[in-house]
Amino acid sequence: MARVYRSIEQSWEILFDKYDIVSKVQKDGLFRISSAQINTVKEARLMAKFDQSVQLPGIFKENQLFILPVARGEYIIGSFSVYSTITYSDIRPRPVAIPHLESIDYTNLYSEASALLFAYNSGIIHDIMGAEQVNFTVNGRMSSGTFDFNINDYSDPSLTHKILVQNAQLEIDAGYESEKAFCICEAKNIVAEEVLIRQLYYPYRLWKSKISKPVIPVFLVYSNDIFHAFIYQFEDDNHYNSLKLLEHKAYTFADDEVSLSEVINIWKGIKPISEPNITFPQANSFVRIVDLLSLLYERELTRDEVTSQYGFDSRQTNYYVSACEYLDLIKRTNTSEGYRIYELTDEARTIMGSKFKDKYLALIKKILERPVFYKAFGLAINAGQLPGNQEICKIMMESNLDINQKTICRRSSTVSGWIDWILKQCVME
Repeated sequence: MARVYRSIEQSWEILFDKYDIVSKVQKDGLFRISSAQINTVKEARLMAKFDQSVQLPGIFKENQLFILPVARGEYIIGSFSVYSTITYSDIRPRPVAIPHLESIDYTNLYSEASALLFAYNSGIIHDIMGAEQVNFTVNGRMSSGTFDFNINDYSDPSLTHKILVQNAQLEIDAGYESEKAFCICEAKNIVAEEVLIRQLYYPYRLWKSKISKPVIPVFLVYSNDIFHAFIYQFEDDNHYNSLKLLEHKAYTFADDEVSLSEVINIWKGIKPISEPNITFPQANSFVRIVDLLSLLYERELTRDEVTSQYGFDSRQTNYYVSACEYLDLIKRTNTSEGYRIYELTDEARTIMGSKFKDKYLALIKKILERPVFYKAFGLAINAGQLPGNQEICKIMMESNLDINQKTICRRSSTVSGWIDWILKQCVME
């Protein structure tokens, strides 16, 4: 019998209907659901992993509901405030020396594990902890132990729910111990807009009960060759939402920097190619495009996997995959089972495996080869600032794109966003 494929969205709609979850939450304040129940429609491990709120299925969003693990094989669904917004302050990353270790390839830090190893061996973790001697002591899956906590209601922050956790499974990406403190580190290899507090809070409560040293929760983001360290504290151990940011630090490689004159020379040497027979991109953040290419450098992914791993919703997945296709950096293929998968083109794999400077110059060249971006960059250089929306729309209308004027005005923000990204990669000489 052929295997029935359902998306996470469809699977949760089935479960909500089968168990009348919305009504049960309204009546009892929460609904308990087991892994066994979830597994009847799709693997629970995939169904309960929403690191960003944008990943939540529509039925959760519509009813302002969220999910938390509370025991091994058991979850609760309710109106819980489970995320905290992240703000990337405008700080210049501190350059760190690349460790002289043959087994660490700093051009290939596309997995969370490899990024963490580099952070430890380059001294980033030592700087975060303010210690000269740091030991890498803990990682992997473990049991949470038993504890209870209060969590804010999402719809009404003045209300709280009391939750009991009994030996839920948790995972720590890395734990580091110095003479004076223990650091639990949750890592992401994409630019994250939120932290799922549970990923810091459950390990914090576990290790707070096991050791006498202060426990420092750190959220480490590695994106576009920059490490962002968000150093937190929980002001009230018994309150999930008492997470407070103490400091944001940023680090990058002490490597060759990209100069504006180098980019201008590339632009001057380009003969723009004809506009590709692909929908003009609607993906404003080129940082996210680089992150998507980084994920695919590790392995090919299905549409659901891109959506799940990247913190997209399904519509954003389509936009950003199409933008990469527009630049000839991603191709779509089908598996023997009929699934659509995305993988890097050979050129993209070569680019993403290059050293810092070569990689970014190659990506910039890919953008500027497209006629609209070539002309918009020329305006930016001549004027010394980003072209305005009307100027970009005029370029797009003159380029005979197969889109109407209303769509052109919407997608002009992608042109502005990509040109702005190019300029931000450059140092002034």
